[in-house]
Amino acid sequence: MHKTVVNCPTCGRPIEWSEGSPWRPFCSERCRLIDLGAWFSEERSIPLDETPADEADRQD
Repeated sequence: MHKTVVNCPTCGRPIEWSEGSPWRPFCSERCRLIDLGAWFSEERSIPLDETPADEADRQD
């Protein structure tokens, strides 16, 4: 069977995507926590499409 290998999104290290990789898609708990910290500090976010109503709400 072919094993799936992905790169850790934090450090780029290759990691096998399997039950034996508890932090997947990250290579380690450290890389997982670095990524989580980036979300908490708002270095990362999901972009939203703003509507004119959203813009009006922010101005009130």
